[in-house]
Amino acid sequence: MDPQSPQHSRLVNASPVFYGWIILAVGAIGGVMTSPGQTYAFSAFLDHFIIDLGLSRSLVSTLYTAGTLAASFVLPFVGRRFDRHGARITITLFSLLLGLACIYMSFVRNAVMLGVGFFLLRQLGQGSLSLVSKNVINLWWVRRRGRMMGLTGVIGALLGGLFPYLINSLIPVYGWRWTYVILGVMVIGVMVPVGWIFTRDRPEDHGLLPDGGTATEAEGEEEPLETNWTLAQVLRCPAFWVTAVGMASMSMLNTGLFFHIFSVFEDAGLSSTVAASVFVPIATTGAVMQLIAGLLVGRVHLRVLLALALILEALVLVVATRLTSEPMAYAFGVVWGIQGGIEILVMGVIFANYFGRLHLGAIAGFASTLLVAASALGPMPIGVARDLLGGYQTVLSASATVPLALGVACLLFGKPPAAPPTDDKPMERTDVGDG
Repeated sequence: MDPQSPQHSRLVNASPVFYGWIILAVGAIGGVMTSPGQTYAFSAFLDHFIIDLGLSRSLVSTLYTAGTLAASFVLPFVGRRFDRHGARITITLFSLLLGLACIYMSFVRNAVMLGVGFFLLRQLGQGSLSLVSKNVINLWWVRRRGRMMGLTGVIGALLGGLFPYLINSLIPVYGWRWTYVILGVMVIGVMVPVGWIFTRDRPEDHGLLPDGGTATEAEGEEEPLETNWTLAQVLRCPAFWVTAVGMASMSMLNTGLFFHIFSVFEDAGLSSTVAASVFVPIATTGAVMQLIAGLLVGRVHLRVLLALALILEALVLVVATRLTSEPMAYAFGVVWGIQGGIEILVMGVIFANYFGRLHLGAIAGFASTLLVAASALGPMPIGVARDLLGGYQTVLSASATVPLALGVACLLFGKPPAAPPTDDKPMERTDVGDG
């Protein structure tokens, strides 16, 4: 990072612990507050959109696809704003806008308004607030990044996993429109003050070092803390594209499955209550798995963890078409939680670990465009296949071949070079470093 005169912050100076721990809590809360823009929250509203607005499942899926796809193209801009203006401003701003978008959803009356709402919630929730909440943690932690993201994942998975159950409980009492108002007030009331009061941009800005290290410890390190790549250099790296496509495939397929999960369970003869309850083992198992995966970062190469998540994704898709009982549904939730825990942890740290912090906003913003755009492509084909074929088995079973193939590709080609390329130096894979 570029040297500069330390900024004075009474809050940072008064902290009895390394301020990165406070940032960890901010990022974790931010991750939870993205829930209204995540597919698992939309899934609880889906049937209400269809019935109350008089729309077909295929049309709602198409609107969701269009809104998510449009939202993805804003993320490179968001990443650059993060690099330029810092985490404090961007977290506060996107939290406020996300809360207002939730309130907007209570006014939706037709397909056009629903499509606009999908765009706003996906862009601000799944996209912007999620991006900046993860990145601020990456700025304050480097060598212990995996463990910190694992701890964040425990909080996010446990609390975020309760959102579908919370929504499913609020809608019968208040209706889906007032439920969105409640969610909007919750986001604004919690995340806006947390983002503005507690967020600080980089440890170096305050005379600190990542991980709570000291200048003496940094001078004694034989290897540099990190190697920083530019976005242009990253785009020339084959490992980036293999990694990004692998993660994009999981984003696409998990989004599609989450979006239709209540319908999948209904086709299997299982109630919406069971479907909502399955989010609990998904959340708890995902939380434990994120913690375990975080401890493995540095010991197991990230491309191996990514490949494992992809293979488990294929298993989840196959099992989803063969649910026959409540115990099997809960076992399915456990497997999906394991897959999701590994996936979320890897997504949270891989670009910072591979390519450094200096241009992280631009790099993560570009990658997020691919991931969010891919997630946009998940619900529509699954919904259309359900309408045309009368079930999900064919489309989900065929889709399972995609993550399976990409898992093998990640094992073979997912390790980046130790240093970024230069104009006169071709990129070569190296065995130095652990990712």
